[in-house]
Amino acid sequence: MGKQRVLSGVQPTGNLHLGNYLGAIRNWVEIQDQYENFFCVVDLHAITVPHNPATLAADTYTIAALYLACGIDLQHSHIFVQSHVSAHSELCWLLNCITPLNWLQDMIQFKEKALKQGENVGAGLLTYPVLMSADILLYQADKVPVGEDQKQHLELARDIVNRFNHQFAKDKPVLKLPDPLIRKEGARVMSLTDGTKKMSKSDPSELSRINVLDPPDQIANKIKRCKTDPVRGLTFDDVDRPECNNLLTLYMLLSGKTKEAVVAECADMGWGQFKPLLTETAINALKPIQDKYQEVMAEKGYLESVLRDGREKAEAIANQTLADVKAALGYTVPL
Repeated sequence: MGKQRVLSGVQPTGNLHLGNYLGAIRNWVEIQDQYENFFCVVDLHAITVPHNPATLAADTYTIAALYLACGIDLQHSHIFVQSHVSAHSELCWLLNCITPLNWLQDMIQFKEKALKQGENVGAGLLTYPVLMSADILLYQADKVPVGEDQKQHLELARDIVNRFNHQFAKDKPVLKLPDPLIRKEGARVMSLTDGTKKMSKSDPSELSRINVLDPPDQIANKIKRCKTDPVRGLTFDDVDRPECNNLLTLYMLLSGKTKEAVVAECADMGWGQFKPLLTETAINALKPIQDKYQEVMAEKGYLESVLRDGREKAEAIANQTLADVKAALGYTVPL
């Protein structure tokens, strides 16, 4: 028995923020030696909402470089760009054709994003959970690291697997049921301007998030101006103090301290004492990533070779899965 396989990815829509890093990528790094990993830059997902064509390519390279800078190890992991493997688009179409429309209309993220876009909402926003399913299922992934907000999409992928195998591959299942890997702490990092909302690239306010590549002065400014409350003494898990819980959680994750240690250290602090502590901790935690990122970006040939090798490894598995799916659906083999 070989290692189980993991698949995950991040959209190239601007810089990675602490929510992406603490809620996803750091978890990938910590567990990567236990699995065979495929980490892609999901650029096909990036165009389900309005995007800037002038920056898409550069943003794609940035995210790939940040994967390496955050600690993704090529001995255990493969990094590639989603659109470079055409099987993603083809399998998405095939799965679209067997996925009931009401399953997609029930997706919470579609409802939320469609409400923002109004009449301009594209069909891709409705069907992108099927593309996400195709991403996962192409690699016969055993585990998928997801945040709580993406768990519904993984459940959809499992429903699609069951539906496909039942309808077209009863005797010999073609697609594997993936399971979620959800990190307890930091799986849902919240906004600096509203502790009840997830930290997001799509938030119009830059003050709502700390980006992994933010320089020290910007980190300091964002933490200085972040939303707090007038209560002295800092506590976790108080529903009436969401910002307090979020900032303590950030400090805990960035410092590497236990929850108990943070409680003991910060219980009697005021914000004037805690914010400089969080600022220093965030700057120190992100500096090694920022330094490594600059090294990777300075060697573009190296980054391109990493993505080329990753694509080749990905294609070998993805194309076989796609061929098996097409055979089960009754397609002819190309002559």
